[in-house]
Amino acid sequence: MPSAMTRLLIPDRLLAPTGLREDLALLIEDGCIAALPEKTQLDGLEQLPRLALPGALLAPGFVDLQVNGGGGLLFNDAPAPETLATITRAHRRRGTTSILATLISDSPQKTRAAQAAVAAALAMRMPGLLGLHLEGPHLNPERCGVHQPEHFRALDQTEVDALLAARSGPLLLTLAPERVLPAQIQRLTAAGVRVFAGHTAASFEQVQAALAAGLVGFTHLFNAMPPIAGRAPGPVAAALLDASSYVSLIADGLHLHPANLQLALHCKPRGRCLLVSDAMPSVGAAGPSEFELQGRTVQLREGRLQTAEGTLAGAHLDLAGAVRYLVQSVGVALDEALRMASTWPAEAMGVGRERGSLRIGSCADLVWLDDALEPRGTWIAGEFEAA
Repeated sequence: MPSAMTRLLIPDRLLAPTGLREDLALLIEDGCIAALPEKTQLDGLEQLPRLALPGALLAPGFVDLQVNGGGGLLFNDAPAPETLATITRAHRRRGTTSILATLISDSPQKTRAAQAAVAAALAMRMPGLLGLHLEGPHLNPERCGVHQPEHFRALDQTEVDALLAARSGPLLLTLAPERVLPAQIQRLTAAGVRVFAGHTAASFEQVQAALAAGLVGFTHLFNAMPPIAGRAPGPVAAALLDASSYVSLIADGLHLHPANLQLALHCKPRGRCLLVSDAMPSVGAAGPSEFELQGRTVQLREGRLQTAEGTLAGAHLDLAGAVRYLVQSVGVALDEALRMASTWPAEAMGVGRERGSLRIGSCADLVWLDDALEPRGTWIAGEFEAA
């Protein structure tokens, strides 16, 4: 007898490892992908519960490595499992089945609270939570963006010890390479921390030294970084010229000109560009279109989140919206845009065998998209929830 977790899904199309396919179905067993049978060869599976999905595209659930908030809540305001439950639910309704809860630069106490909250949520197997992203506080005040420089601090041995001791699950740390030592990056990466460069004014040479020490990526490339100059190529050129590192991109039509998105995709090898939302509390929220961020009011106006001074403050964006923007406004092929929201971020975090692709043995984390690329529902470990 099939278990309660067994189900055969029959969409019009699905994104298989070999590309978009119209001839395949997908079998879920005990929360995992058990098979991708051809639709013409379903004999013997008649007894299984099945769900036909006409007009649907079945894709890997989106994996978002930079989620500050959602559902009206900001992780920095209340780093607790209850906050994480609200944020993950808000993004799940928009097709994202795995997030890194992101804490922007804050006090040491908030950092410890964020680590404890994620550890507790992971221990209770909270659906939709992958791990933690600490964006700061080891950043360059020259490129602070909306971060508060008074929270910036040096990365000393004590803090490295504390980060590693409290680590639970995947951890992404965004730092400015010029504010830390290569040996510190080396120690962090040797312990399994994924280190990205961001909010940085590092020289080309400083970034190269960080890459040699184990830096694996760049957070929201182009943003909070100096532009390429004739005699100062800086972090952007270092990122574009390095074949092995990942670059995350905010594709909302506000953070990046389409030409810069195309430039990154042209320069980086396939699989090294990934989408992030940099989402704030307004995503999935039905309430007012403003919120407080560390004492400053952020308002949503015509899709743009900004402070009173006009500084961009994260994004009113989910990964489904980013995929639609890439396909409709930048001309990226649909299968590649979907992988930039799922496969490549999962691989960037070292969890590509479990998440981010519809392959046999992977966790059954899926998103059901309609013809307009709007999410209709998701499965996390085989459990369905309508959008």
